[in-house]
Amino acid sequence: MSKISVALLNYNGKTHLENFLPSVVQFSNGYDIVVIDNGSTDDTLEFLKSNYPTVRVISYAENSGFCGGYNKALKELEHEFVVLLNTDVQVTEGWIDPILKLMESDSNLAAVQPKILDLKKKTHFEYAGASGGYLDILGYPFCRGRVFHTIEEDKNQYQETQDVFWASGASLFVRRSAYFEAGGLDEDFFAHMEEIDLCWRFWNLGYKVKVCPESVVYHLGGGTLDKSSPKKTYLNFRNGLSILLKNENTSDLSWKFPIRLFLDWLAIIQFSILSGLPHGVAIIRAHFDFMRSIPCQIRKRKSSIRTSQNNPRYRGLIIWDYFIRRKKTYLKINS
Repeated sequence: MSKISVALLNYNGKTHLENFLPSVVQFSNGYDIVVIDNGSTDDTLEFLKSNYPTVRVISYAENSGFCGGYNKALKELEHEFVVLLNTDVQVTEGWIDPILKLMESDSNLAAVQPKILDLKKKTHFEYAGASGGYLDILGYPFCRGRVFHTIEEDKNQYQETQDVFWASGASLFVRRSAYFEAGGLDEDFFAHMEEIDLCWRFWNLGYKVKVCPESVVYHLGGGTLDKSSPKKTYLNFRNGLSILLKNENTSDLSWKFPIRLFLDWLAIIQFSILSGLPHGVAIIRAHFDFMRSIPCQIRKRKSSIRTSQNNPRYRGLIIWDYFIRRKKTYLKINS
């Protein structure tokens, strides 16, 4: 058995597997590949049995979501490291080796992502992760290579391996022991930002998270929910508040949280005008549902150990930098 397994979570995704599993098989030679079927009702299982008999299949009768599916499957795997790989990702030659070497060299490294480029526009970074993720002072996420909807061309400007605050769930290498020590993915999130929450918990436990751009993958994106979907807007705002309440320093939460709520309410106007009224309504729904979940989030907060704040979090406010100071790229913001 190899030290690492490549785990693809699938739900009625035969088309994605037809298109993207060949690259995974071709460029993951010598490593274990696992497809976790989350209660599919299409003919995915028959397709895998006929075409990929060497690929291990873990099959569940019901769809327990992205987080629940991975949490169950990782308990069945025995590998030291696991790659949580979306089924709409095309991998490249040698994509595993540099990250595996990096994680083996540092027992304190809990998660790593490769450089993620856009499959539809291969010269540019992809929205969901780019070359590593960061979080600003109020909990708003952005990436090296993608700030809000400004996506940069990849000119090797973010080619160095370095600490990041969060690694993308599209291609997330994790140390299994640290994954379970942190409690795994939060199943209440359903989808979106669950990897940011997990990585914050890694940092709070004293682990590190990195990006390794020597490894490159191409992500189709939008496989779960399109960026134009009000459901995605709902999940991003609801889960963003949950992440802040669960993980922020107690001393900072008292002033950061009210400001974040106020800015989110301002976003209702912006989203309603620029994206349509359903998106503004989605933010309102997200806030109401979050309020109802506060007792649950506080219980999760109490069970989380916060021992380290030595993380690469951005100490500025990304909304101010981007919209007021007109700094649209990570390089300009970081300068």
